[in-house]
Amino acid sequence: MVNGVKATVQEFEHDLSRWLVRAKGITKSFGEGHTKIPVLKGVDLDVARGEVLLLVGPSGSGKTTLLSVIAGILEADEGELMILGENIKAFSQSAKTLFRRDHLGFVFQQYHLLPTLTASENAAVPLLIRGMPKRDAMAHAEEVLRSVGMGERLASLPNRLSGGEQQRVAIARALAGDPQLLLCDEPTASLDAETGHRVVEQLRAIGKRPDRAVIIVTHDSRIFEFGDRIVHMDDGLVHQIQNGSEQVSG
Repeated sequence: MVNGVKATVQEFEHDLSRWLVRAKGITKSFGEGHTKIPVLKGVDLDVARGEVLLLVGPSGSGKTTLLSVIAGILEADEGELMILGENIKAFSQSAKTLFRRDHLGFVFQQYHLLPTLTASENAAVPLLIRGMPKRDAMAHAEEVLRSVGMGERLASLPNRLSGGEQQRVAIARALAGDPQLLLCDEPTASLDAETGHRVVEQLRAIGKRPDRAVIIVTHDSRIFEFGDRIVHMDDGLVHQIQNGSEQVSG
């Protein structure tokens, strides 16, 4: 189902230049036999180029699992997934890794900061992996950290940072790589209202570029206004799609 209409394969493949993400019939279960638990039950989702899309819904509705499938971290049991015109399901694991490195950025609920690296060094990691010279990578990482209010904490190790500060380093790390698709799981959960507003404005600025998109999983109603569309998931399915200006209960 795409936008409430059953899609044919031809319709699914048509006009990929408009869509940065196209997912059709995505299913995902965990466990086997009588312990098998279906989490995604045939999700259809399109994300346009230049779109900021919010995924909302109760805990256990499948939001984070869907985000992980789109990221290529989890593999769908069934369904089709196209990102930037590429058939992700046809990729080998090594090809998926390279695709994520070059085109995707992530903000996870868990910060995944390297404990022996400073805030600047953590934010520079994706740039160094891509082969950017260290001096350039560090300079760019520090610029992005300042933009999220971390200019005074550049040399701090993660264990000297609060939860909100660690979250901002994780966000800076994702932004530093200038990803074409940015995937965020509860990016404002540890942030105060002012900082959260600033961060989401930055995420939206990225997503509104014509060759970019941002998907945000959130329960934070304060940021609903920043989404072009709000997709409400429940019980492994998309149940409602609304414009960001409309009120949604998450």
